[in-house]
Amino acid sequence: MKNSPALSEAAFQLDGKMPLKQAIPLGLQHVLAMFVGNLTPLLIITGTCGLAGGEFADLQLQLLQNAMLVAGIVTLVQLFTIGPVGGKVPIIMGTSSGFIGVFNSVAATMGGGVLAYGAIMGASIIGGLFETVLGFFLKPLRKFFPSVVTGTVVMSIGLSLISVGINSFGGGNTAKDFGSMENLLLALFVLVMILVFKHGSKGFASSSAILLGILCGYAAAFVMGLVLPTTGVTADGVEFTKAWVLNWDKVANAAWFEIPALLPVKPVFDMRAIAPVLIMFVVTAVETVGDISGVMEGGLGREATDKELAGGVMCDGLGSSFAALFGVLPNTSFSQNVGLVAMTKVVNRFALATGAVFLILCGLCPKLGALVSIMPQSVLGGAAVMMFSSIVISGIQLITKEPLTPRNLSIVSVALGVGYGMGANTGILAQTPEAVRLVFGGSGIVPAAMVAILLNILLPKDEVK
Repeated sequence: MKNSPALSEAAFQLDGKMPLKQAIPLGLQHVLAMFVGNLTPLLIITGTCGLAGGEFADLQLQLLQNAMLVAGIVTLVQLFTIGPVGGKVPIIMGTSSGFIGVFNSVAATMGGGVLAYGAIMGASIIGGLFETVLGFFLKPLRKFFPSVVTGTVVMSIGLSLISVGINSFGGGNTAKDFGSMENLLLALFVLVMILVFKHGSKGFASSSAILLGILCGYAAAFVMGLVLPTTGVTADGVEFTKAWVLNWDKVANAAWFEIPALLPVKPVFDMRAIAPVLIMFVVTAVETVGDISGVMEGGLGREATDKELAGGVMCDGLGSSFAALFGVLPNTSFSQNVGLVAMTKVVNRFALATGAVFLILCGLCPKLGALVSIMPQSVLGGAAVMMFSSIVISGIQLITKEPLTPRNLSIVSVALGVGYGMGANTGILAQTPEAVRLVFGGSGIVPAAMVAILLNILLPKDEVK
């Protein structure tokens, strides 16, 4: 491994020209990092709306296929821009999990079914256009986002994702064998292999450590399936397939080519859905500012410019409206991939674009998508715990770009202690109005961001000595 091919210097430049044979695997590891997360919100919301099986089984498959196609297209816009839309930043776009709480509430309020899902699509179209307008006015709003605020948001993003990574590390908490020795050892094996490639090799192999570690995980899971029992029995005597088993039948049964459907669900414009969703689009704009700030600090060691932030937020907005036309939930910047950039320092837009093209191919070729989707959660978890922790480090780097004055320490301390703490422990909000729980519950990112922004406005500036 010491003699692995040297990675082109262009990999560490936004616009550098690098060989395709190096760009493809670097882009592919981004897809592997976000693939499951890109599909999971759709699986949850279609299930909540009662569109997960029976007569709606084909519709759900269409939506999952469209989710991959849309993520690829919106990522290309983010990377290369269309007019003012797109930040030309090394960000991968995908289906946002941040809206799950509010969409679950909308589905419950409207009684589920195709009507509720159509209302979610209608609200996403309106909300996406609203976020696009916010992007146009981001420059005058930039003063509310100094590095101490964006750094706190980035730290909150990383902290909130660490629990997600550990959940995958154990095989996924919905798995009947969650936390089994097989899942834990498989995840640990992937993590060790990533460290071996990252620090035991140079050049291309080192920068592709995540991809190589995940491929080793696939190989290990295949071997485990040959020598270990692939099924277990619950305490109730029910037999189940273990979470680490590769479901090759899913790949075999998937079609080679299929045209995605436009407007698979007719949008419905209902204020019961639009009002709460608009609030969430304000929140996701703040999160996107944090993601872009994190990826530029972690990957290039500098702060994002006004143009990059504004274009990125506009891409978030229009991308979400575009996604709704294909029946897909809002598309936003993927924090998982921010961690990958921070860890590898690979920021080349062409390399990331190869990953976006692969997502589009997955949308057109369900068999490709099935091959990635059978990745065991524990294999993903072995990579995720390291990537997500890298986001926390990027947040710390942003915060410490300015002197840690008593004022800045107060902003970070209160935002993380009160804001993030309350959001991460949703039980404390149980007696508050539903609107408060929808916005601030389920994730510490939103309350931490709001507290940091508010304190930055209210606390007196440090005296210049």
